[in-house]
This record gives sequence, C-alpha cells and structure tokens, in this order.
Amino acid sequence: MPILKKLMFVLLFLLIGVPVVIWISSFASMDRELTFTQSVSKLPDFGWTTGNAVTISNIQANGMAFRIRAAGGGGSQGNVILLHGFPESSVMWKPIMPKLANAGFQTLAFDQRGYSPGARPEGAGSYTVDQLIADVIAVADAAGLDRFHLVGHDWGAGVGWGLVLSKNPRVISWTALSIPHMAAFAEAIQSDPDQQSKSAYMGFFRTPVVPETLFTFNGLAMLDGLYSDHLPETKAEYLAMFAEPGALTAALNWYRASGAIDGSAPDDASVKVPTLFIWGNQDPAVGVHSVTAQRKYFSNNLTEIELDTGHWIMETHAETVGAAVLLHIMSHP
Repeated sequence: MPILKKLMFVLLFLLIGVPVVIWISSFASMDRELTFTQSVSKLPDFGWTTGNAVTISNIQANGMAFRIRAAGGGGSQGNVILLHGFPESSVMWKPIMPKLANAGFQTLAFDQRGYSPGARPEGAGSYTVDQLIADVIAVADAAGLDRFHLVGHDWGAGVGWGLVLSKNPRVISWTALSIPHMAAFAEAIQSDPDQQSKSAYMGFFRTPVVPETLFTFNGLAMLDGLYSDHLPETKAEYLAMFAEPGALTAALNWYRASGAIDGSAPDDASVKVPTLFIWGNQDPAVGVHSVTAQRKYFSNNLTEIELDTGHWIMETHAETVGAAVLLHIMSHP
C-alpha cells in the first residue's frame, strides 16, 4: 500500500507538478518591463539616407508601425525588399544590405506583422497570408518604392511566394531562400513521407500556449539553442524581442492562421518573374521532393543554388547568398 501511494504521488507530480514548474519558469523568463518595445518606440520616423550604412527607424504602414532597416537611399539601380522568417527579424539581412546599397539599390527590410511591437494585433485571424502580403505592399508604398526586387527566407519566402503568385506587376525579380514554390511544397506535404516528417513540427506550433511555454522555459533556453549559428548580437536581438509577453504568440500565429496545408494550388501557379532559389540540402524542414517538384511551374526563368548546409543559410553562407542575390537582381533591371 505505501508503494502504491508513492507511485500515485509520482504520477500526480508528473501530470500536474511538472507542467506547473515549466509554466512558472516560463512566466519568470518574461521581460515585463518591455525593454525591447521601449527601445523601438524611441526610434526616429523613417526617411531614406544615402550611403551603405544600415539605419533603423519606424515606418507607418497599413495602420501600424513597423520597425525597418534601410540602406542606400537615392540608389539609381532600383529597389530591394527583404522579408525575414521565423523566428527572426530584419537584422538577419544586415550582412548583405551594405553590398546591395553599394551596388546602387535602395534596400529595406522590416520586422513583419507580429515582430514589430507597433504591428502586433491580437488573434491568429490577424495573421493570414493575404494580410502579410498587404503589409509588404503598404510598406513599399510608405517608403516610396514603386517596383522592387523581392527576397524572402522561411516564412518571408512564404509571403513572397504569395505575392509573386498573385501576379503583382510591381515585383521585378524574386529570390526565395530555403522554401520552394508553395504549390510544390504543399504537394510534398501531401505525398512525400520525408517532407511529412520534416513538417510535423507545424502541427505542434499550431497548438495553443504550449509552444510559447516551452520556448520561453528556463530563460528562453530552447530558442537560444535554435540560434547556435547566429552572431551573438543577432541572437541578443531575437531573445530580447521574444522575451516580451505576446511576441512569441504573435510570431506563432503565422502558423496558426495558415492552418493545415491542403495541397491545393492557385488556378495559375506558374511563375513569370525571374526567380532564384537557394536552399541547404541538410535543411531539417525542407526535403528534396518539393525542390524538384517546383520546376514544373517555371519556363527557363528559374535558377537554383544548392548549398551544403541547413536552414540558416544567411548565417552560414551570407557571402555566397549576398553575391548570388546581387547577380540575380542586376541581371533583371
């Protein structure tokens, strides 16, 4: 009988005690002083400055305030918009922005919806892809960019694919990092066991509360581990941003708003704009099936670069990516 009582106590602790301990640790890890938000609120209003120095400011677009990095104001070669993915921010593009500015391109990267403290509406319904696409157009309008070259990584690539597949004439060229054509990606999730295994994490990210709790547990230790390939100053920015209540929920709402990928494609999923696709063949989130399957949506306007690396290609191969992006956009003025 005493043994049975001990077993019951252990079981009760595992079922109730462990989750409570994790939640308390997560709660204690939060920055309720909102240090990151306060620093963003003190940034100046957006305005182009000349030269290749990367400036940080706030830009008003789509009824919200987005934190934005910009370089190369007045550039004569055209415009470039860079879209970050999960769980990152515009700082991921800092290594290649001076290179683009030096080549004469007005270049901007903004912290997208949910990542900018001033653009963080509540509820997963506020993070559908059509709204994220509308943010890109609104920021372009606010920055005075008529037509532009578009570059996106991870979820930023997902938003970019959505804009490209809408046949918007403002996109001159398109560069997708890590994530292939969304119709091909959806096809792989439906039919390829390898991609199904690689994408299983998406279901977990769509569950309420649990992902945020685990990511922020023990001083955001799990997030910290994700950033092993990142520069210390880049990692510091991410951890400061996601330590604030609501920030991680907003970022995860991109997954929750997307729902399960059902394999359907637009009536016309062909891509007409010149496209560069760069991916890592060791990417734990993307299999080769979707990379191969995307080729049917192009007609001699797709360039592919395969790198011997994982998902964080901007962190491991910034020079290679920067040179490839610059060559691509200069080939399509």
